[in-house]
Amino acid sequence: MTDNLDETELIKRITNGDRSAFTIIYSRYLNSLYRYVYLFTKSKDVSDEIIQNLFIKIWERRQTLVDVNSFKAYVYRSAKNMLLDEIKRSQVQTKVFLAIKPDTEIDRDESDANIIYNQYLQIAQDAINLLPEKRKQIVELRIKDDLTLDEIAAQLFISKNVVKKQLYTGMQFIRKYLQKYGEMTNVWIAFILFLDNK
Repeated sequence: MTDNLDETELIKRITNGDRSAFTIIYSRYLNSLYRYVYLFTKSKDVSDEIIQNLFIKIWERRQTLVDVNSFKAYVYRSAKNMLLDEIKRSQVQTKVFLAIKPDTEIDRDESDANIIYNQYLQIAQDAINLLPEKRKQIVELRIKDDLTLDEIAAQLFISKNVVKKQLYTGMQFIRKYLQKYGEMTNVWIAFILFLDNK
């Protein structure tokens, strides 16, 4: 019975086009993925659409699963990427960018939202200020100036690998700082996802 197969064997069968194996994987992850996605979207319809599109893409790209070490990590990472795409299409992501750009003019009807976003921005800035000077500089060039890793490396006369390591360490610190000092709301979630996408 396919139901009793371990995940490695199921994935192997899926890459070979076994629909019954795919159905089992779908059933195993459906509820937990839905809860994860719904936490961010707060919308049944949007969550259903994301999960449906996620598994369609997994099936369409099933042959690439042979290179996946952990299907669980892969499927959650894929869900997060689709959430980011959804946020980019929504006003939430637009407002996050508006809050981060210091020269952006905010309409009056967005003033309350702007206050909330600026609170998170301030918490993030507090975290950035605690970073070692070089790491702080790299993070600010990435977040505020939106420079690529190559552009940062060229500007600071250091290797791209150093930039990547310093940026990763810095972003991890900011994320944990936000988790510790920021109240968990939809705005908080959008901000965290924004940082994760940097």
